[in-house]
Amino acid sequence: MTDTQTGPITVEAPVSGTDRTITFETGKLAPQSMGAVVASIGRTTLLATANAASSVREGMDFFPLTIDVEERMYAAGRIPGSFFRREGRPSDLAILNCRLIDRPLRPSFPKGFRNETQVVITVMGADGVNPQDVLGINAASAALMLSGIPFDGPIGAVRVAYDQEGAWIAHPTYDEGEAATFELVVAGRRNDAGDIAVMMVEAGGTEKAVDYYDAGAPKVTEAVIAEGLDVAKAYIAHSIDAQLELVKLAGARPPMSWEPVLDYGDDVVPAVEAHGTDGLAQAGTIAAKADREVATRAAVADIVAALCADGAPLEGRAKEVKAAAKSVQKGIIRARVVNDGVRIDGRGPADLRPVSAEVGILPTAHGSGLFQRGETQVLDVCTLGMAKMDQMLDTLAPENKKRFMHHYNMPPHANGETGRVGSPKRREIGHGLLAERALLPVVPSKEDFPYALRLVSEVLSSNGSTSMGSVCASSLSLMDAGVPVTAAVAGIAMGLIYADGKYTTLTDILGAEDAFGDMDFKVAGTSEFITALQLDTKIDGLPTEVLSAALEQARDARLAILEVMAGAIAEPRSEVGETAPKIVSFEIPIDKIGEVIGPKGKVINAIQAETGADISVDDDGMVGTVSIGSTESSKVEEAKRQIQLILNPPTADVGQVYQGRVVNITKFGAFVNILPGRDGLLHISKMGGGKRIDRVEDVLDLGDVIEVRVDDVDPGGKVSLSPVTALADGDAPAGDSGASSNDAPAGGGRDRTDRGGRGGRDRDDAPAAAPATSGDEVSFEDAFDAEIRTEFGDLGPAEEQRAGGGGRGDAGGGRGGRGGRSGGGGGRGGRR
Repeated sequence: MTDTQTGPITVEAPVSGTDRTITFETGKLAPQSMGAVVASIGRTTLLATANAASSVREGMDFFPLTIDVEERMYAAGRIPGSFFRREGRPSDLAILNCRLIDRPLRPSFPKGFRNETQVVITVMGADGVNPQDVLGINAASAALMLSGIPFDGPIGAVRVAYDQEGAWIAHPTYDEGEAATFELVVAGRRNDAGDIAVMMVEAGGTEKAVDYYDAGAPKVTEAVIAEGLDVAKAYIAHSIDAQLELVKLAGARPPMSWEPVLDYGDDVVPAVEAHGTDGLAQAGTIAAKADREVATRAAVADIVAALCADGAPLEGRAKEVKAAAKSVQKGIIRARVVNDGVRIDGRGPADLRPVSAEVGILPTAHGSGLFQRGETQVLDVCTLGMAKMDQMLDTLAPENKKRFMHHYNMPPHANGETGRVGSPKRREIGHGLLAERALLPVVPSKEDFPYALRLVSEVLSSNGSTSMGSVCASSLSLMDAGVPVTAAVAGIAMGLIYADGKYTTLTDILGAEDAFGDMDFKVAGTSEFITALQLDTKIDGLPTEVLSAALEQARDARLAILEVMAGAIAEPRSEVGETAPKIVSFEIPIDKIGEVIGPKGKVINAIQAETGADISVDDDGMVGTVSIGSTESSKVEEAKRQIQLILNPPTADVGQVYQGRVVNITKFGAFVNILPGRDGLLHISKMGGGKRIDRVEDVLDLGDVIEVRVDDVDPGGKVSLSPVTALADGDAPAGDSGASSNDAPAGGGRDRTDRGGRGGRDRDDAPAAAPATSGDEVSFEDAFDAEIRTEFGDLGPAEEQRAGGGGRGDAGGGRGGRGGRSGGGGGRGGRR
């Protein structure tokens, strides 16, 4: 900004057709940055700053532009979910946003500018309604326009969504985007003729696109994309106008001084052309990548030897000669394509390389596919998992998890090189998410296919468009895994060379054609509609009619690839493979979730242990969902049967005798499981056959198996039980590990002398031991404990055991204490 700036300057760019406005403000925050702009749409707010080094770092042979997107969790009113409770490495979405901003900005800096430049986007407010990624492109451009850094802007950007009625919506909210079938992000600049030239496109179908198509929504074809590009241009112009108005009102910093760094001097190219054109031209006609690179290195070495030897015209300037040789070879290859229609490997502009496809490559994988196009080879592996394997997301977007994941790896050996192998770089993350976007529309919903899905694309050989190769390989592996995708998806990379006012579009570009060309244009889709699109240019932008023609040329190639893929596998397998888990998923009432899980997970853990199936229970606040998985279908069905019995337990018949298992012990009795999902209460008063039982544990242990009779079933379904054989007669129940009947004391019951005898009453005139009675003991506290336990589960040891000595008792003294029993003197104390 200029030194006369005295306060914040704000400009607005209304989004026509909506009630939304994009706002740019400068002069308030980050005053020491060379350029700083606060941009907002709705309540989503971010700060964009732009700064550049005053000089070039020594030895810098490229333009060091860095784009950083800092997502602050406070922007959405959240605390980070990491262990340290602060933001860590950028999320995949933040990295994708960095790439989205970088792509239209990078070509807009002048040739030879090598000063280190950094643009930082700090997301300070996220309203959960308006996305911040496209806003960041506009804000970054505005900050650069104010900074004095050499920048050929402004750059404008917009997202447009294609709704179910066939209309394009500008700057859609998250909800509008979810309800649409397709979204386009388009960035561009205004050319000398006043038209908007497209510089970058990022697009993809939405998760429910196929469902909307089935319901009658128009499908997104090449013609629809061309229409969307035209619609986007008007909104890009609005952003450009607002940025120019901001610069006019606030003023920009004086242009920074910089020295262009050229790779070679003006005298180098003529010398290289004179001595090496033939060798470089010959090397550029070799189809095999490795052989071509060997021949090119040999040709360059000959040129260097001739021009840089002692006493030679360019002595000591070998680095310049090598750079000029690369430039000369680029010009030769481009001229050959434009003038003769012949590419490096001899193909015509619209020709595909040989394509092959296979499935079932790895016998242990749930699904696998191998796709090869020329020297580009990608192996994709599909893994199916339980729904609980969804990826948890900690970002500013509304989504907090996703069930479909695609990961992309390209190790150095894919290019026959050595290098670092480890965590994915930005390029790998970007390529993986592009393929994920291309496949997402055809992936079945969770309701139709209750699996979490992970795809991993391993690039085994690289020579042009591995990202689109991973789309094809992933589609193959999905079908091989038995995932009921709507249709197969294929991708193709297109290139373009602009020379002498003529645009030549290339199908299925090589890696060298990507480097020597002016456009990288990737299109993925089914035979009927487009699922994803990505475009980047190295020139000042492209007319929409050129892009429309490229889309049609890409469609022809995509259909040819789909035909080859259909030869390997024409449709998804009818069921998942032998090694894949068999998963069933069904809804349950939300009030039944507790019964299925059980106290501390006892019920669900018991079913998993018994059946060997993996069970997960989830809910959305309205309904519960149970997912059961195992590699054996029989285990899944048995687990499902047991859960269904819990949800709809069989009815116990009054008078019927059942063999049950003790599942819970309380002070007033034992709960016995007599049928799946059906427990009954065996009250302590009924256990002794007329003899008094002081403690349930004296005659029963958890897990004991006994025969019981159903005495009553009340209207609420509660079951009252009695033992078929009295438990105090010395007959231990089946499975009991206590003393045998021969060792039982004369009074009946099991020998529990290790627990201590009953203490005498506290009253002096009372006998040492109270006679046993068969009547019930009535206690308000016992009834209250039972009610609380029914509501909240087992509350822990009995109160007498916690008291460490005397327990509660009647006002005048009660039964002997069960805690400290020294000499039988510990009686229940009076109530307080």
